[in-house]
Amino acid sequence: MRALFTAATGMNAQQTRTDTIANNIANVNTTGFKKARVDFQDLFYETIAAPGSQDASGTTLPTGIQVGHGVRLASAGRIMTGGDPVNTDQPLDMRIGGEGFFQIDKPTGEVLYSRAGAFTLNQNGDVVTPEGYPLSPNLNIPTGTTDITISSDGTVNGSLAGTQTNIGQIDLVRFSNPAGLQALGGNFFAETLASGTPEVGTPDQNGFGAINQRSLENSNVNVAEELIQLILAQRAFEMNSRVIRAGDEMLQTVGTLTR
Repeated sequence: MRALFTAATGMNAQQTRTDTIANNIANVNTTGFKKARVDFQDLFYETIAAPGSQDASGTTLPTGIQVGHGVRLASAGRIMTGGDPVNTDQPLDMRIGGEGFFQIDKPTGEVLYSRAGAFTLNQNGDVVTPEGYPLSPNLNIPTGTTDITISSDGTVNGSLAGTQTNIGQIDLVRFSNPAGLQALGGNFFAETLASGTPEVGTPDQNGFGAINQRSLENSNVNVAEELIQLILAQRAFEMNSRVIRAGDEMLQTVGTLTR
């Protein structure tokens, strides 16, 4: 009974789809989160009669006979569209309005990439993530600096001892295929062969996004859309389970023929 195994692949596929939707909804308020979308492909086909072949009478078959064996997961890629802006009162909160990622240095020497711009200062005055990872290139705010301003091109200025002073510059990076980045959790991504190598640039120039101070990027998850997809996944799972039930009843009927 091929239908039993075919429907089982459909149930597994819809379970993965539901898991992905659940993760999207769970991160609806996660700063810089990018939703995922699953794509499926049909499995191999058993060719009983190939299209264009001839039967015993010499007639060419216009369509042939092919029976599929179900579905498989093809990808679960990230959708890198921008999220809605959220205004804050924090001078070190930054949102990228367009293309680009912040560079983050891990203590291990690895460079990570993030769209979450909720930065703060550590004990040395370095601009760091909530985990304490410094922004790259390192940006240090001298003690006593007030009126910190971050321009759209990443220029950081502040008032030190009553004098307007240039503190540093924020750079962004972009990838030819940002959907190919590896999600690590913690709002971090890592470079992969699929993403390509990072291209460093100045914000608000040459296609890079602009820096928006005192603002954060919310998740790009649309709750209404995710709920609709959840209903569709649930119905598809239910229909596949009915196929298994129908196959079981057919086998049961066959089993009673000998009684």
